[in-house]
Amino acid sequence: MRPRRRRRALGLLAGLLVPLTACGEDPDAFESYCDVVVDEQAELGRVLAADDGAAGLLPGLPAFERLEAAAPDDIADDWSVVVQRLSTLADALEAAGVDPATYDPVDPPDGVTPEELEAIESGAGSVRSEALREAVENVEQQSRDVCKTELTP
Repeated sequence: MRPRRRRRALGLLAGLLVPLTACGEDPDAFESYCDVVVDEQAELGRVLAADDGAAGLLPGLPAFERLEAAAPDDIADDWSVVVQRLSTLADALEAAGVDPATYDPVDPPDGVTPEELEAIESGAGSVRSEALREAVENVEQQSRDVCKTELTP
């Protein structure tokens, strides 16, 4: 390639790259996030394979929090939805003194007040919501597109 064409091609390439970096996203942020995705795959696979309903996702909350902390700006809001919804349910169960692994909404433990039951059901409903489903779809797609890997093995 002639020097003049090479400079022109490099100039065009630079012009295309500037908008990508001008978005403010550090390319290292994506690499760091993808490293966390790989690190958390096994845990997320274990949690999701259990298929224990809304409360069954709670053991994965620490992994979800690590992913939220590492998330680049373009997916951070979706991770926040996941973490906030699960945290709301976890907080309601903890406030009621209920073990998520053994909690039965049809036959709740003695001593759980109607207000606590309502908070638990509200938290569980937020986990079963369309907003959470969409957020999970978005983070899964981001993992495939950016990290070139599945969120779960």
